[in-house]
Amino acid sequence: MGDHIRKKRLDLKLCQHEVAQLIGVDKTTVFNWERNYSSPELRYIPKVIEYLGYVPFGKEPETLGGRIVYYRWLKGMTQKELARQLGVDPGTLAQWERGEKEPRSVFTENVFLDV
Repeated sequence: MGDHIRKKRLDLKLCQHEVAQLIGVDKTTVFNWERNYSSPELRYIPKVIEYLGYVPFGKEPETLGGRIVYYRWLKGMTQKELARQLGVDPGTLAQWERGEKEPRSVFTENVFLDV
């Protein structure tokens, strides 16, 4: 992801501190991302996607469990946060993500299929 961030910054002729302000981190964090010393924390993924103007993760997953994980990443949510929002146990959500269980159709129709 760091390569994407750096390329976009250079295309826009921005300094690292300007990108940091847009995303809500400090310039050292952007420096570390661009050099692939670290990756953005989950909570910053939505801002990084907004900054880039696209999703840098490759293609959307085909499995339901993969789509759930993909959805969480797009929203910058942990399993615990998404489980709370859906009103399910985090362990149940983890089983959905691993493909060990299938969620009720209400979840798949309203949330995960529309990523």
